[in-house]
Amino acid sequence: MEESGNKIKTPVFSNITSEDLEHIYEPAEDSFLLIDALEKDLHLIRERKPSLCLEVGSGSGVVITALGTVLGPSCVYMSTDINPRACHTTREVGRLNGVDIEAVCTDLVSGVIDKDVGSVDILLFNPPYVVTPSDEVGRGNLEHTWAGGEHGREVMDRLFPSVDSLLSPQGLFYLLVLKENDPADIELVMAKFGYSCSCVITRRTGPENLSVLRFSRQR
Repeated sequence: MEESGNKIKTPVFSNITSEDLEHIYEPAEDSFLLIDALEKDLHLIRERKPSLCLEVGSGSGVVITALGTVLGPSCVYMSTDINPRACHTTREVGRLNGVDIEAVCTDLVSGVIDKDVGSVDILLFNPPYVVTPSDEVGRGNLEHTWAGGEHGREVMDRLFPSVDSLLSPQGLFYLLVLKENDPADIELVMAKFGYSCSCVITRRTGPENLSVLRFSRQR
């Protein structure tokens, strides 16, 4: 796949089977919204000259792959997912699109944070954001991908304290959120860690009002 100006093409993911989709999150409107946000911010991202990009909870791998197709081999691409099948799928989607992705099977950034402390330039997270009872969080492979517990925040709230340790001084953190997740409160939480927030893009998809937030260190 070739870069065309500041456009990001949707990666090829024809390797994903119907059996895979019984275990991993199918690329959907939220995935494509996050890709659109990265496309909108591509000039800013390139200005930061990233050398390491990490997606937490990569699922199918289409988002980190999409970014890799435009930034090219000058970057190292990593992903994490608690689901081994998702890690395999992420590697394969990357391979199909000419992007080499190191996919680590782990919970959020466990085992990655110590190795890559202060070196992640672009951090991506499309978290389980759906408001559900807490006992549905992490119940099974598919529930891992969407069940967010109270306010849809139980998984993303666990990542926030690790962001500052992961990001490089010029790092950017992109987070997809639902209106019910209370983005204004998320902004306040991240401000306590020293981050400013910008809303890159917002879109209504069916009943969901989704946004992609960008966090960077306050200067």
